[in-house]
Amino acid sequence: MFTGIVEEVGVVRKVADTESGARFEIACRRVLERLEVDDSVNVAGICLTVTARGPDAFTVDVVPETIARSSLPPAAGRVNLERAATPATMLGGHIVQGHVDGTTEVLGREGLGSGARLRFALPPALSRYVVEKGFIALEGVSLTVASLAATSFDVALIPHTAEHTTLGDLREGSVVNVEVDIISKYVERLLEARMR
Repeated sequence: MFTGIVEEVGVVRKVADTESGARFEIACRRVLERLEVDDSVNVAGICLTVTARGPDAFTVDVVPETIARSSLPPAAGRVNLERAATPATMLGGHIVQGHVDGTTEVLGREGLGSGARLRFALPPALSRYVVEKGFIALEGVSLTVASLAATSFDVALIPHTAEHTTLGDLREGSVVNVEVDIISKYVERLLEARMR
């Protein structure tokens, strides 16, 4: 489990094809302080398992299912990183699993000083889980839906979030990973079972 509060922006240093998908080597500093082989790490909103660790980078393997559902960056791409939550972790964001539900595209960007307001396409398959003032995770960052329309939603970035995550780099046409609030999916499932 994660909180959606990004600890560091890392850089994908190397990408290699493997028999079972792809292997990513990600350079970082702060996240390595408490990261070991077999740990879960949130990379651009995707929960991945650390398969190797060096002095300035870690490695993760990605299977075809993850590649098909997400927008993993090429080598030299910047990625948001967060280590798994512990019982002592402050839950400053919301419950983020790192199980990407799909991707979406930036439809527009409005600068607000050093911050920004971003408009995203609302994927039809996910629209029932997105509510105004509710949680959403984009690239692993816990955000609040600022406004909601039939085919789009907006989020507002404070200057700190724009500067300390990859979201500040987004422009019209950028594609990002989306994870909707898990609680809404559980509520829907429970109601479906009850109505049978």
